[in-house]
Amino acid sequence: MPHIIDLEGRVALVTGGASGIGAACAELLAEAGARVVIADLKAEDAEAHAAAIGAVARAVDISSEESVRELIDGIESGIGPIDIIVHSAGIAQMPRSPEEFRQASWDKIIAVDLRGTYLVSTQAGARMARRGRGSIVNIASIAGSMPGPLHAYGPAKAGVVMMTANLAGEWGRSGVRINCLSPGHTLTKFIREKIEAGARDAAPLADFTALGRMVLPEEIANAVLFLASDMSSAVTGVNLLVDCGASITGGWRPYGWVPAERGAA
Repeated sequence: MPHIIDLEGRVALVTGGASGIGAACAELLAEAGARVVIADLKAEDAEAHAAAIGAVARAVDISSEESVRELIDGIESGIGPIDIIVHSAGIAQMPRSPEEFRQASWDKIIAVDLRGTYLVSTQAGARMARRGRGSIVNIASIAGSMPGPLHAYGPAKAGVVMMTANLAGEWGRSGVRINCLSPGHTLTKFIREKIEAGARDAAPLADFTALGRMVLPEEIANAVLFLASDMSSAVTGVNLLVDCGASITGGWRPYGWVPAERGAA
């Protein structure tokens, strides 16, 4: 079945595309006709997923300016100018109190999730601006908009949201759109396996959402495809929440419930 969004002839870079949300985004972009490059710290996983969807794999450490520059240079000289970037690479954080959270762990999360996003966005965005075209979608998180016990991850993702808006103003008149997408708790393969093994409780992840469930990776990919494509040609600098309504249920939390489904009469 033909795709409603046609990205034929466009080069799309997906960082963190070997697994999870990034993998779902890479697959959908490829289905839409883009020539996809999957860049990931886990080179073997990137190669495996790239082979499965007809993409190209590259290794990258997004916290390293040199590694990011080499990645962008290599793609543009060997494959073609990058038209689309989906920046999904990052590392998560387990809930910790500040007293328990090591400074080295805080530094690493900021280096990857915030610094890495800036490096990828600016290294590629500046070239897009010189060409007069391009679309960047940064993956943030609802943790960047809601407080919680994620004292490095939350601030890093909040920084991604503001950084995205800043760069959108910087390059908008040069033909570059840059947007941000904030997923809620997403049922990736990794999370599903944790739940099935009893290592993670799914109930808290789903109960306090308006839709009463977790987000699926393909639902994130659908929103990314919209933001990456010309279908969103007038959209830049936004932070789109794809969270099954987790961000709107705060007013119900003090009462201990979210309204249940209304059954058929």
